[in-house]
Amino acid sequence: MPTFSGAPALNRRLVLLAYECLCTFEFGTAVEAFGRADEVTGEPLYEMVVASVESGIFSAQGGIRLVVDGGLELLDGAGTIVIPGWRSIDEPPSPQLITALHRAHANGSRIVSICAGSFVLAEAGLLDGKRATAHWNSTEALARRYPKIQVIHGVIYVDEGSIITSSGGAAGVDLCLHVIRRDFGAEVANRAARRMVTSTHREGEQAQYLAQPVTARQGKSLSPLLDRLRATLDRPLAIAELASEAGMSRRTFLRRFQESTGTSPGEWMLGIRLQNACRLLENPTLSIEHVAEQSGFGSAETLRHHFRRRLGTTPSEFRRQA
Repeated sequence: MPTFSGAPALNRRLVLLAYECLCTFEFGTAVEAFGRADEVTGEPLYEMVVASVESGIFSAQGGIRLVVDGGLELLDGAGTIVIPGWRSIDEPPSPQLITALHRAHANGSRIVSICAGSFVLAEAGLLDGKRATAHWNSTEALARRYPKIQVIHGVIYVDEGSIITSSGGAAGVDLCLHVIRRDFGAEVANRAARRMVTSTHREGEQAQYLAQPVTARQGKSLSPLLDRLRATLDRPLAIAELASEAGMSRRTFLRRFQESTGTSPGEWMLGIRLQNACRLLENPTLSIEHVAEQSGFGSAETLRHHFRRRLGTTPSEFRRQA
């Protein structure tokens, strides 16, 4: 198989796990991200196979029955193993699966989990001493059951190099695009994101991306103000000034802002600044200090603080993986 530029040493064999009562959304996300050909080169990004935890034909959520490529023996020699969810956080994985994951990881396989897949890795002990996350409604359980894990609440994904975990649902898309970005660069990840009709990189907490009620309120739109804020990231955020610009009282402005964006002005602006910083970090000629100034953080230390708190990484590490 021809090699994409920038990834000559990459082991492109990717094994996607399947199991009884398979989480079909997470599984489909991984198939769409990793199992399709790049639209420019026409080459598949990965040599993907599907390995079943159980033998024979098995069921998946939604009344689907699956026949796959093989069993856990397929994990041997994998460059990447993807665990797309798990049927229950209260059901431990089989000893056979734990043994296969241990053997693969010891032999250099990168293991990626989506949503409750973190609990499989936790039960295997592969997250001990590492940072990890899971669906927002189960991170407390993950932290309580596995105290050796540094559970990060509220983030979309956590990259620990050879092990990457993500929160639930659509965060699996972010995780898959992050893996593609790491392996093949921003340009290929951007093409994959366009094909999947999604953003190539989201920042912020999981709660930002939960469904927000659509307000039926009619009135002056905040869109012009939001556009102005995006264009002036270096200006301080003064609520009284913004409310006056929107022609509202402070209380009304804060309520309307929450209804329109699902968050507060400060949190919204932080997300926009982080988004801009991530974009600027893709240019290796820009210093971290310059990125911080252009994104409205003022100093590199402030930028690092928010990267650690919101993205679970550092600007330098993000740049290295971009």
